[in-house]
Amino acid sequence: MDLRVTSIVLAIFVVNVVHTGIASVAVGSKPFPGLENLPKSFWHELSSPFTEAYEEESSATENGATPEPRPFFEDPDGNVTVQLGAHVYLHCRVENLQKRTISWVRRRGSELHLLTFGIHTYSSDSRFSLDYQSPNDWRLLLRSATERDAGIYECQVSVHPPLTRTVHLIVSVPRVEIIDEHGTSASDKFYKAGSTIELKCVVSKVPHPSGYVTWRHGSRMLNYDTIRGGISVKTDMGAEGATSRLYIANANKKDSGNYSCALADVAATIVSVHVLNGENPAAMQHGDSSNPNSTVVGVILLTLLTFLR
Repeated sequence: MDLRVTSIVLAIFVVNVVHTGIASVAVGSKPFPGLENLPKSFWHELSSPFTEAYEEESSATENGATPEPRPFFEDPDGNVTVQLGAHVYLHCRVENLQKRTISWVRRRGSELHLLTFGIHTYSSDSRFSLDYQSPNDWRLLLRSATERDAGIYECQVSVHPPLTRTVHLIVSVPRVEIIDEHGTSASDKFYKAGSTIELKCVVSKVPHPSGYVTWRHGSRMLNYDTIRGGISVKTDMGAEGATSRLYIANANKKDSGNYSCALADVAATIVSVHVLNGENPAAMQHGDSSNPNSTVVGVILLTLLTFLR
């Protein structure tokens, strides 16, 4: 038996296995145990033996038989952007599916990783699952998206020639920073006792702001703090992020410590606040004339002037 005949026999065997597997769906068992371990070129290897059968269907059409309508995607290839930590649906709406099977795979370079086949999930990552929506949306659900999930996903229909819809998933990672009055990032802030602490938190790179901004002093939330008094939080949500301002009136030593600004539980940043009694906050932040380096420079200049006289 030559290689061509062997390929056709193998193709017929696989078709019988597939039909047997589909019949087993009714009892709720996985029709193809171990399918997730198939080689990366499985789908391409599987499609090639069907060339002869496809050509036979074409010849039957020429003899007057009514061809079976070919399936097609309602949506073109596209991009989907999701915020870090959010749930996302990748849609695959197929018309004229008939008895064909839908599968989702993830492409990493030349490698294909099977995620779902029919209604069953084969990914070892439990965050992936098929969430079919009537009448024809074989959508893939990904829970709690991470940066590593970004990339190319393909919805495939078991026909020949291959029918594939590609989705490029983009995971947007929010940026959270606390800035000073000059608009630059600050890791330390100094205030004089009795003054008002003012902190500004800017949240950016958020495609669909859905969380809320929280302020904490250590582990204590300040947004709704009524114990100390004199605390105010004002947050403005925008199309691409948020700006939040924290005000603490009549600062004292107890107000010193780490302050954090966070977008829900997705991203956060910390600034260290120092409340000073009697010291000059500006001198603490920018240095003063008593700086040892300034003294050394002064001595050198005086020495040079002495030699020039």
